[in-house]
Amino acid sequence: MKRIAALKSNAVCVAVCALRVQAGIPMQRLIPAGTFDAPRGDMSGKGPWLLTEDSARKVIALAATRSTDIVIDYEHQTLLAEENGKPAPASGWVDAKSLEWREDGLYGRVDWNAAAAKAIGDDEYRYLSPVFPYNAKTGEVLDLLHLALTNAPAIDDAIAVLAAARMAGDSDETEEEDAVKRDQLIKNLGLAADATDADIETALAALKSGATELAALKEGLDLGENSNAVEAVAALKGKAATATQPDMGQFVPKAVFDETQTQLAALKAGGDTAEMDSLIKEGLDDGRIAGKATAEWLRGQGLAVLKAHLKDSPSIAALKSSQTQGKKPEGDEQQGELSKEELAVCKNMGISPDDFKKSKAASA
Repeated sequence: MKRIAALKSNAVCVAVCALRVQAGIPMQRLIPAGTFDAPRGDMSGKGPWLLTEDSARKVIALAATRSTDIVIDYEHQTLLAEENGKPAPASGWVDAKSLEWREDGLYGRVDWNAAAAKAIGDDEYRYLSPVFPYNAKTGEVLDLLHLALTNAPAIDDAIAVLAAARMAGDSDETEEEDAVKRDQLIKNLGLAADATDADIETALAALKSGATELAALKEGLDLGENSNAVEAVAALKGKAATATQPDMGQFVPKAVFDETQTQLAALKAGGDTAEMDSLIKEGLDDGRIAGKATAEWLRGQGLAVLKAHLKDSPSIAALKSSQTQGKKPEGDEQQGELSKEELAVCKNMGISPDDFKKSKAASA
């Protein structure tokens, strides 16, 4: 990988610096952004060093190839263990795949163990010191090796020398391991065998974005953190189906609806007919309807017209029985066969005597 190749070309040095630990905050700043230097300037490999967004993306891509998290020890004991023979217990771990670039530096999610968390809370430790290789000419940060809790921001030259020696001593083994990791990473990302670092970074960024979107989707669907993408899609389809499928309890088949409408129409027609028969009989009985011809004509006009006629027409007692014993009333010769009462009906309903006679003749 580039880190090992750069070491072999003697263009890389290793440095350490320190940042203030922020208790209770999982995402910690691991390397500051921009140009920065060591406190009091007495570290091996003098700064200043440089971390840009571009170089941070490269560090993130390298970290993504790791199979283990990044260790945080105490006072850089990981480097000193071979010298003093003491163990190098971890104070915490950085999730290698959680690294992300922000405007003020490179951040990572830190999981402190109980002892370290207590020590930080009790202000026994204040600083987080990253160990990183950098380009000796430009000062550009190339990778993040590991970190340490420390109270001595200005670290002796020996620490950086040990880090550089460790890097150089492991270079052959690490180069082969990193090559395998790179090939596996390219394969896992579905890239071509000749994929460049830029291709890898783009694919990793897309993968991270997809993971963020999936997490948001699972949260929106009230799914557990351990649920996968297949379960999320199934849940989303289920919600969509529920949202678009009507409540069949509120509907009936169209054939049933049409049949019901027909039956209602028939019942209404039958009811109207029965009501008209009753009203016509009532009108004939009390004289508001002059006779059969008038009754049939009103029937043809519909129930509403019949009701209006009965409402507005007075009861004519003379129409209840014949006053002429079957003889035509006097004066009817000029008006044909219409009686005075029938003429009164015509006048009241606004129809001509001729139209009334025609209706009467048709009904006879």
